[in-house]
Amino acid sequence: MYSETEDLIRALAENAEGVCRAYLPAGRREGSYWIVGDLQNNPGRSLFVRLTGPASGPGAAGKFTDGATGEHGDLLDIIRERTGISRFPDLLAEARAHLGRPQPVLPDAPMPKKAKAPGGKPEAAARLFAASVPVAGTLADTYLRSRGLTQGSRMIALRFHPKCWHRDEGQTRSLPRPALIAAVTDGAGALQGVHRTWLALDGQGKADVETQRRAMGHLLGNAVRLTPHDDSLVVGEGIETMLSLVEAVPGLPVWAALSSGHLGAVLLPKGVQRLYIAIDRDPAGQRAAERLSVRATEVGIVVRVLEPLLGDFNDDLRAYGKEALRQHLAGQIGPEDQHRLSG
Repeated sequence: MYSETEDLIRALAENAEGVCRAYLPAGRREGSYWIVGDLQNNPGRSLFVRLTGPASGPGAAGKFTDGATGEHGDLLDIIRERTGISRFPDLLAEARAHLGRPQPVLPDAPMPKKAKAPGGKPEAAARLFAASVPVAGTLADTYLRSRGLTQGSRMIALRFHPKCWHRDEGQTRSLPRPALIAAVTDGAGALQGVHRTWLALDGQGKADVETQRRAMGHLLGNAVRLTPHDDSLVVGEGIETMLSLVEAVPGLPVWAALSSGHLGAVLLPKGVQRLYIAIDRDPAGQRAAERLSVRATEVGIVVRVLEPLLGDFNDDLRAYGKEALRQHLAGQIGPEDQHRLSG
């Protein structure tokens, strides 16, 4: 019997080419190998990933070697490097998401008297979202306003649940806590998951718990679509970060990918001609932006990167105000979208 980690490594190896296409898109298949420049996804021929072979031992599928640096490892190592994920449980969650497996999340409801559908599936996410209420006038509205965000109540992708079940690792029972609920949807607009942010009882910040945020459902490639896109789209990581851009420039079409790993893997819709990637000032965010930029450029989309002055755009909004943020963005937005600044 294999451990879950071994099982995930085997499953990734069985889909080695799909993993490489998602996390090393600058490479290409040549025979039984995926060839790319290095773990940073630069073009070249130094790094080889074996796509076929036995499950273990010499010549096993999913193993890589970089001839220039001597680095070697498996597909989990590639995912860790490309996403910047540092915690091993989060790395396993990313692998499950890529494979389309439900996350073994902690219960989202009290212990049921009879069996219910698994909590990590889109169906469970849809039930939670349907049980939530609009943000206006709730603790979620209070929380967002405490972050300088006044537009959250008009976002249909955001809702509030007053008693969303929460349990930290090591705890034996779940407790109901207020939470901001965000819908994660696919290209067809179908709900594939939700993201939960547990809040303090007065709404002035997040809950004082170890795990303040958690997602459920199928996230990879999908996003929280805060405002509709047209021929232009702005994509970034956090919900608060992207709402900060809306606060400063209400006419921007923005999506939140929820993490650096998912930012790099978000699926871009048809019709987008210009993509703005709103990065956080950290290495993981910059790597994710590079990864998404390569994919977008390959299909003819013009890419620009939006950089904050501080750690992220919500830091900028709270420190300098929305007018200063608008002026900062004006210097980074292309001429085709300058009209949005006056919206």
